[in-house]
Amino acid sequence: MRLAALFSHGLAILLVNATLGQAQVAPSIAEQAGYTGLFAAAWRGDAAEIARLAAAGADAKARDGKGRTPLHVAAHASQRGAMRALVAAGADPNAQEGDRYDIVTIAAVANDLDALQEALALGCRAGNVTSRYDGTALIAAAHLGHAEVVRVLIRAGAPLDHVNNLGWTALIESIVLGDGGRRHTATLEALVGAGANVNIADRGGATPLQLAKSRGYREMVALLEKAGAR
Repeated sequence: MRLAALFSHGLAILLVNATLGQAQVAPSIAEQAGYTGLFAAAWRGDAAEIARLAAAGADAKARDGKGRTPLHVAAHASQRGAMRALVAAGADPNAQEGDRYDIVTIAAVANDLDALQEALALGCRAGNVTSRYDGTALIAAAHLGHAEVVRVLIRAGAPLDHVNNLGWTALIESIVLGDGGRRHTATLEALVGAGANVNIADRGGATPLQLAKSRGYREMVALLEKAGAR
């Protein structure tokens, strides 16, 4: 890669890593203590109270100070019964909170397979474009090396070759934001096995194979070469 491309690529990685901790923010202790109504019931998983409040006219689409609905709060707390009760009360399963995350992406980032399966069953789409990076839950999970989450999302029809606004696919993120270890290699293997395009290059023109070779990720290189990467 040319020097300018290397700089741009490195800057993108720094930006992603710098903002990762700001994304997917679960309600703080202070926020939890301040919750009332549906938000409080969602956090503690009280499905009966959710049904009672909804019947009395409470708005299942209400937002807290971070743009979360009670459904987002329930997903963060892995309260599956509350998630079901909220959707039954009119919550939108595809709603996005203030940082543009939906309940599938929240569960995917948390590596919460139970909440992920619930979110998908409730109608949240695996292909939603989410986050400030215009990514998907699949890209987020690949970034973090959540291989089983990646497999679930693939089975749910997540787009394999979606390119986010950094110019990266899920396959590229498993390499450039991974560590070349077991989890990220298993993630790459799942993507390759599902038919992800192994030759989509990043904005600097570097292919996944070149990116893996430059990092010395031998197992990833072998997987990519076997799949016909150039």
